[in-house]
Parts: sequence; C-alpha cells; structure tokens
Amino acid sequence: MALGGGTGLSTLLHGLREHVALAGPHAAAAPISDLAAVVSVTDDGGSSGRLRKHFNMLPPGDLRNCMVALSEEEDLLSRLFNHRFRQGDSLRGHNFGNLFVAALTEITGDFGQAIQLTSKILATRGRVYPITTTNTTLVARMDDGSEVRGETNITASSLRIAELMLEPRDVQPLPEALEAIALADLITIGPGSLYTSLITNLLVRDIPHALATARGIRVYVCNLMSEANESLGLTAAEHIERIYDHAREPIFDYAVVNTASFSAETLARYAEEGASPVLPDVDRIEALGVRCIVGNFSREDTYVRHDANRLTAALLALGKQPRQ
Repeated sequence: MALGGGTGLSTLLHGLREHVALAGPHAAAAPISDLAAVVSVTDDGGSSGRLRKHFNMLPPGDLRNCMVALSEEEDLLSRLFNHRFRQGDSLRGHNFGNLFVAALTEITGDFGQAIQLTSKILATRGRVYPITTTNTTLVARMDDGSEVRGETNITASSLRIAELMLEPRDVQPLPEALEAIALADLITIGPGSLYTSLITNLLVRDIPHALATARGIRVYVCNLMSEANESLGLTAAEHIERIYDHAREPIFDYAVVNTASFSAETLARYAEEGASPVLPDVDRIEALGVRCIVGNFSREDTYVRHDANRLTAALLALGKQPRQ
C-alpha cells in the first residue's frame, strides 16, 4: 500500500506496477499480489482547483496521475488522460483526465465511484483511493503566528510552516483507505512534498493510529531535494520529526534515504529555486528508532527524480523481511 500525493507517488507506482500479479497462470510469479494507492485530496490549483471550485468536487489531478501510472494502457489512452488543452477560453489549461472524472462524478453522483470506474477504463494494476471524500481545505499556521488557507497559498508563502490543519477538523477517512492500511504487508509513505502531499494525509481522522498499529512493514521514502516553501534546510531526520509531530506517534520502521550526490549543474539549477539535496543524517534517523536503507535511488534528467526501478527493488527486498 502506498500513501502520498503529487508526482512522487505516481513515480513510485509506475515502478511497482510491473511487479503486480495479473490474473492467469503467471500470477503466482509476481511479488505483489495486490497494490493499493491512497492519495491526498487537498489540491486547489490548476485544472483540479478550477473543477473543485465550479463543480464542488474533490480535486482529481493526483488521483488521475496515479491511475495513469498504474495503467496497462500506457500508450494512447494514458496520453489522452494526461492531455492538457492548449486552446479555448474555457478548456485551456484543463486536463482531459480531470474532465473525464468530473463527468463521471456528475453521472454517478459519487466521486469515489468515478475514480473506480476510471481505474477500470485505464485497466490499472492496482486500486486507487482518495484518503477521504470530504471536501476539505488545508490551513497552515506559519512561523510568525499567521494562518494561510488553501494549498496553493501555502506553497506560495515565503513563511515557514509551523503546523498544518484541515478544515473541517474532524475529517473522516474513506473506509477502503483504512482497510488497505490494515491488510498491507508493506506500507510506503512518500516521496512527496512534506506538508501538502504527505502530512496532509495524517490529518485525516484515524489514519495515524491505523499506521501506528498496522501489521505491515512501514517505510518512509525520503525526498531527494528540499523545497523552498515546505522543507528548506530540513534534514532527512527532520522530515521524519515533522511527520511525527503531526501523526503524534511513531509510524515508520524503515526509511529509504538517497546518499548519491548530484552534478554541479543540477545543484546550481536547484539552488536558483532555493532548493538543495536533503541531508542523509542516518545516525539521527536511527536514533528515532527508524532503520535506514541507504544507496543511490536517484536519477538526473531535467529534474531530479527517484529512479523507479532501484527504489522498487529496495522496497521489494524489504517486503520479504519479517517485521521486527
């Protein structure tokens, strides 16, 4: 089971997809018998934000990315669901997949059902669930005591986040999300934006306790780079500490931490955006009771991303170990 949001979660799912059992004679050979993704739903920007405002629906963007990442229809259908309109006053900037989910939500009257129907059309190797079906707003208390409302405004703020909250406060989880956590042999959280992709999920009622008491191995996949507006200067251990501050109890057995270095050109490009590599302070992580899996889990293209194959291999190896 994978928990998170943003591009980090879809990258992870793309790597895991190839190892999910299919129906038929070769199913037993695959190491993953069942895969579930539980996704944050607080995005209020771009196409998702416009649909959220006009249709009073949950934002479909991160869920769509996860469904496409798990889709067996990698070619035309996946390209179609990722297509962003470039013309038309009303359509420009909208994503076809987001509009498709919006249409199914209107037809069925149920956002969760719309996601499941879309998954069937895309023939996903796994199930994708929103963390909640409550239309909720992200609120951050900043380090100067002020409050900023809405994910887009929070990520755009130059202030540091001191505490993250949901409004309304008592947000109920999707029952299938709790079930996925309870049944999983391996649970991953991350990679993704520390507050708006990861911690936001831990603000949903019962999710932290479900993770704390889960029978499966719980793994934090640490980000490769810091983000100027969410995690500037935070080490890998400090990422975990911020997560624990909001979960209010320990929820990790392992952390997968990148220790590979990056080129000078990549470092300079990220420095212009106020970002830098996350320091792998392994001793401090293990002092928290979290065992570290270290190595080269990155690749450099236009952006620094996790290497899906190397990350997947590390996670599958962990999945074979008994929880201690």
